[in-house]
Amino acid sequence: MNQIDNKRIGIKQIEGGVTAAKGFQAAGVEAAIKYQNRKDMALIYSAVPCVVAGTFTTNVVKAAPVIWDKRILEEAPYAQAIVVNSGIANACTGKQGMDCCEEEARYAGELLEIPRDCVLVASTGVIGMQLPLDRVKEGIRKLVEAKAQGKEAELDAAKAIMTTDTIEKQIAVSFEISGKTVTLGGMCKGSGMIHPNMCTMLGFLTTDAKISKEMLQKALRADVVDSFNMISVDGDTSTNDTLLILANGQAGNEEIQSEGAEYEMFCEALHFVTTYLAKKMAGDGEGATALFETKVVGAATKEDARILAKSVICSSLTKAAIFGHDANWGRILCALGYSGAKFDPENVDLYFQSKSGRIHIYGSGVACDYSEEEATRILSDPEVTVLADMHMGAEEATAWGCDLSYDYVKINADYRS
Repeated sequence: MNQIDNKRIGIKQIEGGVTAAKGFQAAGVEAAIKYQNRKDMALIYSAVPCVVAGTFTTNVVKAAPVIWDKRILEEAPYAQAIVVNSGIANACTGKQGMDCCEEEARYAGELLEIPRDCVLVASTGVIGMQLPLDRVKEGIRKLVEAKAQGKEAELDAAKAIMTTDTIEKQIAVSFEISGKTVTLGGMCKGSGMIHPNMCTMLGFLTTDAKISKEMLQKALRADVVDSFNMISVDGDTSTNDTLLILANGQAGNEEIQSEGAEYEMFCEALHFVTTYLAKKMAGDGEGATALFETKVVGAATKEDARILAKSVICSSLTKAAIFGHDANWGRILCALGYSGAKFDPENVDLYFQSKSGRIHIYGSGVACDYSEEEATRILSDPEVTVLADMHMGAEEATAWGCDLSYDYVKINADYRS
């Protein structure tokens, strides 16, 4: 088991994903929505009603499931299930697309014996195509029959939401609140049309923590600023971005109703999970060969640090240089310079680092005396970091992206066909 024990905050990474928390089940099945011979529909279900929170795309063009889910979060007292399909996004589909969301929720609610308005829906895939409702409903029937707790069920679900992703992305952690063991798990998909503006993906989190809706939404909204908002693959913000968290209270802890030690512990665990998933998405960018991280330290303000870090990982020229293992620090300095944050370029230090070592490449306004061969060796690792010390203050931020390879164009040149 891949286990991480964070001694400082008492969080343990455990096996599992969205069914690790008490009371949750999942499933993934093949419904032939667009793909053939692969799972393409997923279900997450709680045996009891859940408090729910979410964040959604900032794109003015919003897919039908986003509109449906936002209404559920605003109007419904609770949620209990999420139905997801991959292959077709149900975006730019007009009234028919909205009717499809309603029918999905109605049919799933009927089979699960829960109200229609506690069923959330999500879609990912090609924009502009209508969902084949007959196949969607047959998929829902299969999902309800297959739902289960455990490793196989949650892995099936994680695989079913993938589009151009090359790996499934899931995680679970445990921690203690008011003497009770609490579990938080999650899964996400995201490989292309990824750009920081909220969460740029489909992501689903489940927890057995008992927490009020107000505090759950507050925690999620604050968290995405330094997790999913800090990733980019290609600069495009999707029409379907959805991040949902269900909390069913089955851990038995005293309800978190306000800020304090218990709330902070929950937020730490949430950030552990979301940061892990965000990095998995960035590293699995379409055509990527490397996770490209930029850490900015010594910034004047927290917002400046975020702006500077994101500017570097969004630079197409820098991403191409990372793919070529080329220590082209001029592109990095250029990206910092057009970010909009103010700094003195002659007071900046730039470093490349990876598991192969660390090298100082720029300082005091000029290139450092470094070995190109050593720089290339460092940049050839599957995870590469640019460290930028601005020497302006004490704030820092980290952003994650990927390199830009030939395969990115190949994948997106015929995505519809």
